[in-house]
Amino acid sequence: MFVLGCVISEQEITTVPTYSSFDRKLAAIVRPVLGSSAMRFIAYLGLCAAYLQGGLVKLTDFPGAVSEMVHFGPSPAPLFAVLVIVLELGASVMIMTGWLRWLGALGLAGFTLLATGIALRFWELPAGQERFMTANAFFEHLGLVGGFLLVVWLDLKEQEPS
Repeated sequence: MFVLGCVISEQEITTVPTYSSFDRKLAAIVRPVLGSSAMRFIAYLGLCAAYLQGGLVKLTDFPGAVSEMVHFGPSPAPLFAVLVIVLELGASVMIMTGWLRWLGALGLAGFTLLATGIALRFWELPAGQERFMTANAFFEHLGLVGGFLLVVWLDLKEQEPS
């Protein structure tokens, strides 16, 4: 397999890590809390928080949502504002409820990657504070994409037949 200029064998990807006795004992201590379904829900809520907030703000201030679309360029702006609201809220609900979770996460990963490339083009800015802040936001959004792809992977792995 070729990944980012490196050749990685299938064995390297699927190799199960070995854990020391300390690792196992520490995991056993934290598992009741950090491995609980409540913690998983909190993790999904944290991952979706910006999209829930963004979708609700756009829904309650539709002229502002249309203005945002005009600023970033998609046309017709009102249609794209509606699509973004539906995606942000709908995909977040899918992730939070578990209904086609992998699909909701994949949708938000793709949306985030696209929006990041449109809105956070730090490489076009002159050196300085604005470029620094925009670059940080760009890579933070790539982290969100990675988080959503992890949700996709985990959800699909859990659905594999035994």
